[in-house]
Amino acid sequence: MRRAARRAAAGALLAALGIAAPAWPADQEVSPEATPGPLARMAAAARQALGEAGLERREVAAAGGRLVIWRGGAGPHLVLLHGSGQQAGAWAAVAPGLIDAFTVHVLDLPGHGDSAPAEGPLPMARVVAGVEAYLLSLDGPAILVGNSMGAWLATLEAHRHPGKVSRAVLVNGGALLNVPAPGLTLTPADREGARRLMAALRDPASAPLPDEVLDDLVLRSRAGPTGRMLQDLPGLMAHLLDGRLGEVEVPVDILWGASDRLIPLDYARRMEGQLTRARLTVLEGCGHIPPAECPQAFLATLRTVLAQSPPAAPEEAPGAEEPGARTAEPGEGEPAP
Repeated sequence: MRRAARRAAAGALLAALGIAAPAWPADQEVSPEATPGPLARMAAAARQALGEAGLERREVAAAGGRLVIWRGGAGPHLVLLHGSGQQAGAWAAVAPGLIDAFTVHVLDLPGHGDSAPAEGPLPMARVVAGVEAYLLSLDGPAILVGNSMGAWLATLEAHRHPGKVSRAVLVNGGALLNVPAPGLTLTPADREGARRLMAALRDPASAPLPDEVLDDLVLRSRAGPTGRMLQDLPGLMAHLLDGRLGEVEVPVDILWGASDRLIPLDYARRMEGQLTRARLTVLEGCGHIPPAECPQAFLATLRTVLAQSPPAAPEEAPGAEEPGARTAEPGEGEPAP
């Protein structure tokens, strides 16, 4: 019973981070009530919350197999793209606050959640192709909001299909090369490596994760979607846009959790400087995954940003303010009507 309680608490912490939770290893002792594992149940609960908020789960054919999406609301298309190793439930605290103004599409990216492929190598090209096929199937242009790898995907689609992307919102991610600080790896080999990674992803004020959670992150890191994608490093590198961001014609808002030490704020400033139409807003007290770590502040800021006119090219905005990051103040950004 104590083991199950510890796992349930650990699952709650992982769900709050938006991390896809695995089942417990078959060779580990578990109590009957813990099977198939509280972490997996917490991930399922986050996905169930999407349905309870009025989004319908659908399965569509896409490049490489089945793509699972949640769709609901009315208005312009808005597509939410999660990060590597996550799943659609990562947006469970945000998507319900958007369906009053948008037709919201929350994807399980290819190789993540319930979307194919479930195992084996996961080339970046396959992930891109799945997102692209769904985007092209929509009956009009969409706003793309992506976090981490989802921001990378949003940038690629804005570059490839500007007629299908009305604007993009990049949240702690993009299509530029990022070299993590020494000691940080997305596939930690031991508990201390996992501890360093999770500390870098979150605001320092966030509670530390229990050792049991860290150990399970290690167990799943190489076999999960992130490890599967890292099997094709040349394919990942081929999808970077270093030196080419100026070719992106779509207006881009950059929302950045200031506490992110995996992809620091300087990365966001580099993107802002290279994009033709970009605006940077900094979220204090948030790390790498603002939709999960600080969902209320993130949602309020996102709604405020989307209610504003898209960023204009410098020559289109005479007399505009001097460029530079604006900071979202606490409590700012009441939901737009």
